[in-house]
Formats: sequence, C-alpha cells, structure tokens
Amino acid sequence: MERIVDIVAYPTSFPLPQNATVQLGIGRAVKRDAVVVKVHTENGLIGYGESHHARAPGTVAHVVNTTLRQLVLGMNAFDTTGVWERVYTMQLQSHGLGAGAAIALSGIDMALWDIRGKASGWPLYKLLGGSAQPIPAYAGGVSLGYQAPEHLVEEVRALTELGYSAVKLRVGDTPQRDLERVQAVRAAFGPDLTLLVDANTGYCLEDVRQVMSRFDELAVGWLEEPFAAHDYRSYATAATFGHIPLAAGENHYTRFEFVRLIEDGAIRILQPDLSKTGGVTEALRIAALASAWKLPIHPHTSMTGINMAATIHFLAAINNAGYFEADVSQNNLFRDELVSTPYRLDAKGCVLPLEKPGIGVEVDEDFLSVHPVIEGPGYV
Repeated sequence: MERIVDIVAYPTSFPLPQNATVQLGIGRAVKRDAVVVKVHTENGLIGYGESHHARAPGTVAHVVNTTLRQLVLGMNAFDTTGVWERVYTMQLQSHGLGAGAAIALSGIDMALWDIRGKASGWPLYKLLGGSAQPIPAYAGGVSLGYQAPEHLVEEVRALTELGYSAVKLRVGDTPQRDLERVQAVRAAFGPDLTLLVDANTGYCLEDVRQVMSRFDELAVGWLEEPFAAHDYRSYATAATFGHIPLAAGENHYTRFEFVRLIEDGAIRILQPDLSKTGGVTEALRIAALASAWKLPIHPHTSMTGINMAATIHFLAAINNAGYFEADVSQNNLFRDELVSTPYRLDAKGCVLPLEKPGIGVEVDEDFLSVHPVIEGPGYV
C-alpha cells in the first residue's frame, strides 16, 4: 500500500498579449488559466494531474485543497477506483458540487495514475493495456478563431506545413461569416485537408439550419458544440438538418451524463475531457460505454501539457480512439514552459505517447510560483 499523505492544487494564470488574443464563440480570450494538482505518498512518490480551470481556477483549487483533500488523505494511492468512488459518494451523487467536484476530482485521479506509473516504472499507456501506436492529431486548441478569411488561410497554411492534415476552425460568429471562412479554407487546400468546426455553443437552431447543408457540401467532418451541453432538444432537432455528425462531450461530466448523450442518438462524436469528466478512471469507463455503441472518442484537451500527454496515453489504450486535439496556439506557456515537451508531431500528422514512467512530463513548480492565479473572466 502507498498511502496518500498530501494533496495540493495550484491555480495558475498568465495574460495573453494583445496580439495573441483569439475570438471564439464564447468571447475573446484574454488570459489562460489552469489548475495543477500534486499528490504525495508516504514513500515519496509524487504525481501530477490537471483539473480544468472551469473559468474559476481559484475556486476549483480550493475544492481540491479543502473538501476533496480531507476525503482521500490516508487512502491507498494505487486504489484509483476506491478514491473515485469515495469522492463520488460524498460529493457527486447527492447534493455536493456536481460538475465542480468532477473537475476537481479529475486532477486528483490523473495524479494517482501518474503515481501508479512511476511506482511500476511503466508509461501510462502500458499500465492501461495499450501500445505505442501513432494517434492522428488535428490542429486545435485556442486558435483558428474569427478573422478575415485570407488571414485564416495563412494560419492554416502554416499548420499544414508543420504536418497537420486536419484542422478545427472556430464558427459561431454569424452563419454568413462562418461559411465564408470555411469556404475559403476549403478552396485553398482542397479535399485532402480534413476540416472540423467548433461553434463553442454560439449557435441557435436557426443558425444551424442555415449552415448545415453548406457544411455538408464543404465536407466538414463534424460540427462541435453548436449549443449548450444541457440543450438536448436542440441537438436532437439539429441532427435532422444534414449529414454532418454533431460533436459534444467536453462539458459533460462522468459516464452518467454520457449515457443520455449516447442514448439520445443525436451526437455521434464524443469528446470527454480527462481534466473535467472525472479523470483517467472515468474516461476509460466512458470509452467502454461508447465502444458498445460503436462510437469514437475524440477527447477535448485542456490547458496544460499534463492533460495533453495523459490524453495521448488514454487514446493509445482504447479500441475506439479518434483524433488527439493538438494545441497549436502560439502563446501557451502551460504547454511550453510549465512542463517538459508533452508530444511531438511526426511527418504523418500523428503523435505518440511518452515513454517515461507515468504520464511522462516533468513539471516546473517554479513556474507556478511566478504565475499566480489572475482573478476575473478568461473570455470577455
């Protein structure tokens, strides 16, 4: 047994330079937030995980540092199922924090899997029963936002030169401007480039009615989150407007919410986020549930290289793995400075899981001390 003796969550932020802000369906990004979770064991093992910031990183960290920490101190760090079940029982299934507790638990769970890998000497993908298979990646993250079509084409061109053969464009502006941008990229790169689009909940039903047939003609691979996560009725209606798969899941928490997502049949691309939905433990359950319905998993990845690396391990270990969402934003210190390199893109546009024990990234805690949380909204 390897007992948990301490858990610390670090909320962290950095402002975006004015020339690096990106306009999305949820607003203009003005800063980046994250929550890094560190778990200590009695014999000196340390694991790192990431809880999504939930646009309130100080609050998420406080939940980890107070309530959840007290619930799981002294438990066996290798008992990821037991830790998950205790938090679920005490905070999720009754009148606890719901999504907030799921997000906070995600970072703890990820850190415990990091510890299990380090204790065994195995990289996470091997621990999960996977193999070092190449995972196709698309260019995503906080990038490819609202801009003049010619400028968007140049941003995409730079990404294709890096090796990406799939990109995700941001829509949810207006149907007309969205179509102009998507059409410009398709015209510039032809049929060999896979085009995906993400509305960031910025559409109404009439917007989707206007764009869906044109997206069909432009061979768009999926339309992601046109509506809020809970708006199941609109998703069901929009699914009748065309042939493009609807994608969602980054804002659905635990396998229990994915049950409805799957059974409704409107959403065919599932996108759980390991730093939101309940960590590695719960993402594996969601993947197994989706596999029974022959549905692919294309995870949403979050702010730091911890989640990015963990997501690649996860994809290398499930039988219904889809794309890895590569963060191609130009100014992500959480990817470039907080951690060691979380992934590399090969010549075929694929990534491989890291081979070091656990998640495989090293965390610079000095970065956390010089980048404290910045209060206020991340999108305006």
